[in-house]
Amino acid sequence: MTIERGQIYFVNLSPVQGREQSGNRPVLILSIDDINQMPLVVTVVVGTKGDNVKRDYPTNVRVFPIDSGLPTETVFLCFQIRSLDPGRFSTEPAGKISDHKLLEIEATVRYCLGL
Repeated sequence: MTIERGQIYFVNLSPVQGREQSGNRPVLILSIDDINQMPLVVTVVVGTKGDNVKRDYPTNVRVFPIDSGLPTETVFLCFQIRSLDPGRFSTEPAGKISDHKLLEIEATVRYCLGL
């Protein structure tokens, strides 16, 4: 299986602690493909259903199905960045983020990290 930047997978994030996102969630691959092809961890941004986030915040990016290939609106929580073992990923991605939404997510992650 090849994991690529911009792909979206549903991954079980449990167990967690505190306010970390838990359960089966969409995650967007953020790490570069050179890293994704190594036997390391993969860096992701965690998403949630759009209905779960009633208003937009500068730390989130709302993505509609046309820009993700997912069946529902998803909000990527750019302050919820995680590094995951590739063994957590299914064999096929559930979607792929559009180029312009990936740029927006990159900018929002930089904002969240003060970069």
